[in-house]
Amino acid sequence: MAGMTHAPPQRQDAALRRERLLDAANAVFSEQGVTAPLELVIERAGLGRATLYRNFPDRAALIEALIDRGVDRIAERFARTGAQGADAFDALLEVLALHVAESAPLVDYWRAVDLRSPGVLATRRRLVALAEAPLAQARAAGRVRDDVAAADVPLILAMFGACLRGGSAAERRRLALRALALLRHGLAPAAP
Repeated sequence: MAGMTHAPPQRQDAALRRERLLDAANAVFSEQGVTAPLELVIERAGLGRATLYRNFPDRAALIEALIDRGVDRIAERFARTGAQGADAFDALLEVLALHVAESAPLVDYWRAVDLRSPGVLATRRRLVALAEAPLAQARAAGRVRDDVAAADVPLILAMFGACLRGGSAAERRRLALRALALLRHGLAPAAP
C-alpha cells in the first residue's frame, strides 16, 4: 500500500475478481456507508474472505483502491469529452460534478482514509496533474481567475459533495449541476 500506482499486471481472472470486489464494495458502501461489515462485500461479490484479504489487506486498502479507481474513471470520462484549449477545464469541472453525483460514496471514501497516507497522496497528485494543463489554458484565455490552482481541484471535488444531499440520482445530478454553475461563476475573473 506504499503508493496508489496501478496494480501490477495480474492474470485476467484475478483482475476480474478484484473488480468484482471493488464493485461489491462500492455497492455496499453506497447503501450502508464505509463502515459496513466487510462480510457484506464478500457476500455481494460472491467470493471468499481469502480473496478479499489477498487483494485488500484491510478496509483502508479497499477504500484507497476505490478512490484510485474513481480517479481512473474521472480521467477516462474527461478524455472522452475530447475538450481542448480553454474549454477543457470547464469540461473537467463538469466531469467531476457528475462523477460525484453518480458515485455517492466517493466523498465518504475521501473522508474515511488518512489523507496523508502515501496511496491517497499519490491519487491526489494524479487528480491535480489531470487539472494542470486544462486550468493553465483556461487561465491563459481569461476564463478562470489567476489565483485558482490545480491543487484546488480536490477541494472543488469535495465542494461537489454537497450534491449528495439529494435523495435520488436525479436530485443529486440537479444539485451537482447547480453547484457547478455557482462554482463557474466564482472561478471566473472579476469583470473589469
